[in-house]
Amino acid sequence: MRTVLIVGTGLIGTSIALALSRSGATVYLDDRDTTAVRTAEALGAGSLETPPARVDLAVLAVPPAHVGAVLADCQQKGLARAYTDAASVKARPHEEIRAAGGDPATYVGGHPMAGAERSGPLAARADLFEGRPWVLTPSPRTDRAALNQGLELVSLCGAVPILMDTDAHDEAVALTSHAPHLVSSMMAARLAEAKGEYIRVSGQGLRDVTRIAGGEPTLWSDILTANADAVADVLEAYAVDLDRMIRALRAQRSDEEATREKATADLEELLWRGNRGHARVPDKRSSVPTEFVAVPVAVPDKTGALAQLFSSVSGAGINIEDVRIEHSLDRPRGLVELLVDAASVPSVRRLLDENGWAWQEDLPLVQAPVADAQGVHRSP
Repeated sequence: MRTVLIVGTGLIGTSIALALSRSGATVYLDDRDTTAVRTAEALGAGSLETPPARVDLAVLAVPPAHVGAVLADCQQKGLARAYTDAASVKARPHEEIRAAGGDPATYVGGHPMAGAERSGPLAARADLFEGRPWVLTPSPRTDRAALNQGLELVSLCGAVPILMDTDAHDEAVALTSHAPHLVSSMMAARLAEAKGEYIRVSGQGLRDVTRIAGGEPTLWSDILTANADAVADVLEAYAVDLDRMIRALRAQRSDEEATREKATADLEELLWRGNRGHARVPDKRSSVPTEFVAVPVAVPDKTGALAQLFSSVSGAGINIEDVRIEHSLDRPRGLVELLVDAASVPSVRRLLDENGWAWQEDLPLVQAPVADAQGVHRSP
């Protein structure tokens, strides 16, 4: 793949452009938003020049509702030999491509499973897709050449290709992405008018649950509308559990011991199911079974402290697999948990001592989920 046209220079489009430019491809940029496309060009993502000839691949990084019309327009102009998109819903774009008169033979649906709370080209990163799944949804009419271009795109961006049927893809993302975003937003909406003193006592759990609620509302409204039925199916299943939990909590005030015991059993059953489901979510995509241990470190709340900590550890050749941060609102420090390979723990502790870091020996070490040979996580 030598030449690529990126249509749409938001977070995803610009990140794809940066990754392809880094790989040596000639990238051309197009967007109706002149500010966004000029910003992407200034970041080194590509050129605003009109391609002198048909490019090898055009990537449509536009919202799901616009994929069909944009593809038909690009195909009528003969801009590329093959086309893909980056929309997070796949069945509706496939239908609209046919309705708009597009040619499905040169098109393969695509969805890179990566993103960020921030939007726009300034949030883009060339490494955004490294190691992440990238779903391709070829139709029965997709040419092999178009599919190969999609696979090469995924490879150049450092992602992992996954071939899926369009309906299966939409059901999957409804469960793992779209419905969770709505639930996060509903939780965060409870905070909009909450008393300030209530917000003040919030902890990391609330920040974790509401983190993705910071996404751009207009974009997410478009995504949810495009995948409305599949998301509604997931929410209906949530509603069954939610109704059951409400009744179980209300029953805790019952005068009958048997009623209270059943209510407690219902609560615990859901919590245990939650444990099992959480254990299946990969923390880090790897085929090698690894056991990680959290080493808690007290970090002063001052500029450069985190960078100094990370530099000290990584400079000694110790890989930090993940990081958890708990910031105290009332104290000039925070608690940082460094997740490292279990065999590295003694070296990390020794290094922290030598550099004057206060690691918390009195706190229990928490083992992270362990991936088995099939990549399924289980409790250690």
